[in-house]
Amino acid sequence: MNLETISSIPRQKDINSNSKKLDTVEVEAMQLKNIDTEIPKSQNPPETAENALRYDPEAITAIYSKRPLQVWKRRISILWTFVSFAFSLWLDKITGNATKNERKRAIRLREILTNLGPAFIKVGQALSTRPDLASPTYLDELTKLQDQLPAFPNEVAYHFIEEELGFPPEEIYAELTPNPIAAASLGQVYKGKLKTGEIVAVKVQRPGLAESIALDIYILRTLAIWAHKNIQRLRSDLVGIMDEFGTRIFEEMNYTQEGRNAEKFKQLYGHLKDIYVPKIYWQYTGRRVLTMEWITGTKLTNLEAVKAKNIDAKYLIEIGVQCSLRQLLEHGFFHADPHPGNLLASPDGKLVYLDFGMMSEVKTYQRYGLLEAVVHLVNRDFDALGQDYVKLEFLTPETDLTPIIPALAGVFNNALGASVAELNFKSITDQLSALMYEYPFRVPAYYALIIRSLVTLEGIAINVDPNFKVLSKAYPYVAKRLLTDPAPELRTSLKDLLFKDGDFRWNRLENLLRNASNSDDYDISKVLDQALDFLLSERGDFIRVRLVEELINSLDLASINTFINARSKVNEWLGMKVEKTPVTTSNNPGNEKRAEHIKNIWQIIQDTPGFDAMQLVQLVPNILVKPEMQKMGQQVAGGLTQRAIARLIRQVLLSPEYSNTNGNGNGNGNGHKPKTQPQLSLPASSS
Repeated sequence: MNLETISSIPRQKDINSNSKKLDTVEVEAMQLKNIDTEIPKSQNPPETAENALRYDPEAITAIYSKRPLQVWKRRISILWTFVSFAFSLWLDKITGNATKNERKRAIRLREILTNLGPAFIKVGQALSTRPDLASPTYLDELTKLQDQLPAFPNEVAYHFIEEELGFPPEEIYAELTPNPIAAASLGQVYKGKLKTGEIVAVKVQRPGLAESIALDIYILRTLAIWAHKNIQRLRSDLVGIMDEFGTRIFEEMNYTQEGRNAEKFKQLYGHLKDIYVPKIYWQYTGRRVLTMEWITGTKLTNLEAVKAKNIDAKYLIEIGVQCSLRQLLEHGFFHADPHPGNLLASPDGKLVYLDFGMMSEVKTYQRYGLLEAVVHLVNRDFDALGQDYVKLEFLTPETDLTPIIPALAGVFNNALGASVAELNFKSITDQLSALMYEYPFRVPAYYALIIRSLVTLEGIAINVDPNFKVLSKAYPYVAKRLLTDPAPELRTSLKDLLFKDGDFRWNRLENLLRNASNSDDYDISKVLDQALDFLLSERGDFIRVRLVEELINSLDLASINTFINARSKVNEWLGMKVEKTPVTTSNNPGNEKRAEHIKNIWQIIQDTPGFDAMQLVQLVPNILVKPEMQKMGQQVAGGLTQRAIARLIRQVLLSPEYSNTNGNGNGNGNGHKPKTQPQLSLPASSS
């Protein structure tokens, strides 16, 4: 690999007087963010004011309230641009062309945000995930915002390297490309080589970035405060949204924080099959300079190049979906910007994640709330789904759900006509976005980033395979979580999924087990252990009652058939002609269907990797001594005894014809219709 050396590049000492601290706001606005305790201390860079950067709206306000000329100059530039845009919208409205020109205006807005610079590019990208603030047409156009700007001079970049790392670049890197290989809104990237031989990517931040972004955020935040006070129709907390945005973009500007994010991501997900996270070189990393392992890879969207390397792009997308699910629903720490440039296929067929500047977190209650919402969606329980939106903070507790619940049903009923696994995620989010725009929804920041993440991932996936369905690949993980997670929230959700009006839905259990068996880290022994624990717990009492009824009916049915078969054998030995008419349940389709589900479930369990029948055998002695099992045994024995006595009384006191009719369940040989018939007590499966 030939990289031009930088030893001959002239150093410009006179830059120092002009560019010293070019990108710093006062230290008050840059307090160091706490180092994540999950990252080993030995891997962290030192905590100094030099690498400190944290969003502090009060400190920023204190600074720019003292700089009115600078603020008004920028404010007038911004306002003039948007006033002309607003005039176009007003003109469309009075001429009746608002709908006709909506796409045109959305394109113009995208161009305006790009021209206004990094802060507004990031604002537009954030706005593209806010269906409560913009119509679907604008959302679609804003997703096309390109996070790219022209490169800045090498001399400035080299100065930042020396300022951050303490040495000029030629003393740190053996080689460095003469020009950046990529330039984005926040920084630009060089390809280099360490003196120890490792090939690296060196990311250097733009000059004046923190100051310009802080100024723009200050202006936008003051506008949000004004709008909150003066626009009554405004539902969303614009000030809160701006503060969330400020926090994220300041974290993204802190390359030290990005390095921590990368290591935390690697710690949580780097062990997953075929996932790779580059190494961070801390001794060559500071707040404005990041040195990380260079990855030679191919964008997943470049299908021809991927195929030429014999890499299965569809498989890597599936790996990405599984990794995303664990990010969102298991650990809650997720990559919020998985665009095509940040997901590469390595030469050895692994999925490589890059750029950890924009990360976010989903709290525990939010993760379980999302899973509960999935269950209510599957059950078409839109009343409960409406309450889920309140718990997840989309709606305030005092919101009237009366008009919203039918609207939710209208969005999801058609989509759920076939199967949840076949849903197109983008189409559902588009419909849901329109609903949220119409009703008083306030989209939480974490959800907006989740939608952006999943929609982007699905977009990449569809480019690889037009028939790819993110949710069909996600369902095995959801099924596994429902079956194996011991959290009370999910135990309740599992019960809601499997029971309807007191009836057990065997088809749902079969579907869950079948899907969960396709999850890579699915542990069937854990499922069986938790199933037994639940069965023998107080919460499983209702299942034990039904299981006792089923056992009584099944054993009673078996005993009748055994008696009939034995009698037939004896009669055959004696030369007597007796018609063999065992009791069946063939006239009850529900029982037959249930029996088929149970058979399928047992087959799925047997076929699941990791299943060991001997483990079940070893559990039997411990199960039998449990008080609940002993009580169940007594109830079964008592029930069978009662039926046997009742049958004996009928045989003794009633006519032989009646006795024979009731005994075989199909009438006698003369075609008489039976008056009673043993029934299996477990409910028929339902969808």
